[in-house]
Parts: sequence; structure tokens; C-alpha cells
Amino acid sequence: MPLLDFLDPRAVLPALRVSGKKQALQELASQAALLTGLTDDAIYEALLQRERLGSTGIGEGIAIPHGKLPGLTRIFGLVARLEKPVDFEALDGQPVDVLFLLLAPEGAGADHLKALARVARVLREPGLIERVRATRDATALYAIMTELPKAA
Repeated sequence: MPLLDFLDPRAVLPALRVSGKKQALQELASQAALLTGLTDDAIYEALLQRERLGSTGIGEGIAIPHGKLPGLTRIFGLVARLEKPVDFEALDGQPVDVLFLLLAPEGAGADHLKALARVARVLREPGLIERVRATRDATALYAIMTELPKAA
């Protein structure tokens, strides 16, 4: 079982072009809507609500926008690599070029937090983010994000 088993192979955007944080969130919401059956407006609003609490930019060019939504039946992930980094008001002040969207059912509770922790752990794997930034291929990006870390 892949570590990020909630990442759909169709939910990989290897070269997304956006001009800022809001447009990035809109594009993620739009892509997620196509794959979840929810509306892009509902997803976008959930993401904006979460961003109002504080940026989901965790540093080192990475952001994990996330939210809980009624009508969603399972945890859903989408990964995007931006063509050009954008200001995401990240904790370290650095622009963001790798985003992992995480959506959870409204009542997910601890499962949502566990999924967030898994995403953060995977994105902090040594060398992984460099590999993500180096690829422009959706299949390769999916493989990078879902393969189990190699034993040392």
C-alpha cells in the first residue's frame, strides 16, 4: 500500500501556471471538483476558510492547503508543482512551488490529522522535494509521491 494511498493518479498537476495564492487555490479546487463530484466553489471556500486561520505554507517552498467538506466520502489528495513559485504567506516567508491539497469528509476527525501528518512526513523525506521539482511528468510525479521510502 502506498504511503499516500489517498492520492489519485489523475490528481497530479506537474506544471501548474498560476500568478498567486488565490489563483493557485482556485485551480486546485477546480481540479479537485472534477475528481470528487463536489463543486469548485465549495472546495475553494473550505480552502479559503482554512487559510484565514493561518497560511498552510509550511516552509521550504511547500504548502498543504486542506479542508473538510460535507458530501465527501473519503480523504482525497492532489499534488501540484507550480511553474513559478508564488507568495503563500508561508511560515518561513519563502514562495511556494509545491502544493499538496488534502480534502477530508466533514466528520473525519483524527483521520484528517493523520493524513496531514503523512503528507508532511512524505514531503520532508530527504531528496523527495528535489525530485518533485525536477519532474514535469505526471506519472513520474505520482510515483515519487506514492512510493514507499527506501530503507537506509
